[in-house]
Amino acid sequence: MKRLILFVVLPLVLLLWGRTAFYAVDYAEFAYVTRFGEPVATHDGTADAGLHVKWPWPVDSVLRIDHRLQTFDLPAVESLTRDPKNKTVDKTLAADAFVTWRVPDAAAADRFVRTVGTPEQARRVLGPRINGRLATVISNMPIDELIAVADERAIDARTDTLRRRLLGEEGTGERVREAVLAEYGIEIVDLRLRRFSYPEAVRASIAERIRSERARKVADYESEGRKRATDILSSAEKEARTIEADARAQKQLTEGRADVEADRIRNDAHARDRDFYVFLQKLKAYQLVLSDTRDVLLLSTKHPLFDLLLNPPKAPDQKPAPKQP
Repeated sequence: MKRLILFVVLPLVLLLWGRTAFYAVDYAEFAYVTRFGEPVATHDGTADAGLHVKWPWPVDSVLRIDHRLQTFDLPAVESLTRDPKNKTVDKTLAADAFVTWRVPDAAAADRFVRTVGTPEQARRVLGPRINGRLATVISNMPIDELIAVADERAIDARTDTLRRRLLGEEGTGERVREAVLAEYGIEIVDLRLRRFSYPEAVRASIAERIRSERARKVADYESEGRKRATDILSSAEKEARTIEADARAQKQLTEGRADVEADRIRNDAHARDRDFYVFLQKLKAYQLVLSDTRDVLLLSTKHPLFDLLLNPPKAPDQKPAPKQP
């Protein structure tokens, strides 16, 4: 039994214990080596990836820190927006955001381990701080700069401006990116707003405001439409009067020319054959008398109007009819 322990178990334990003296560093991580709790080395996987040697456990310990980008969602924050016209607060707005961060280098990894320790603790530290900054920025901005109908370029520009304000790169306030890196060794790569929404308590008033705004725009469109319709009708009436005046002038000119031509034709007909001209005039008189009218004329058969009916004209070469015996 003693030989079994001496030659089998003890070498196996020593082998396993000696194995703890070797550790591998991955390309995507930092290896933070401590000796009895005190840091002795920090290996950056981008430069020191591979197999390394340390004192076996429990003398030296290795803490691994992810070098890659990490993302987490911030809890929704509610803040009052500013009304620049009345210089008062406007509506309550709820904002959802997310943060992308990483540990950039070995010095930052040392600060990260000393102040934060784990990614879970980093989320608990960054969440309230960034939410406070987010509420401060939103409270100093009018709601039209946060929520408005715009094209894609305007939306991208507005989002980028808000991101720079949140990080402290534009305007006044804390430079969050530099402060977090200096205090915790965390580099905030990006901070983006996922969406804006209204809290349930103010949605009814917001909907009413939207309806009133739409009603005002409808009234403006209707007023503009009526003005344009009036202008179009006025222009059409003016053009119609001009056309009618030109038509009447053309009509009078044409009728005058026609009357002159008719007078010339009548004079020419009268000069050529006076009897035939009288015959035509009597036909016109018959046409007027026998037209669709309810007037009653009492005329004598000796009236000149009946000469054409009782004594029709004869052709020049026609002989008079013989009298009946």
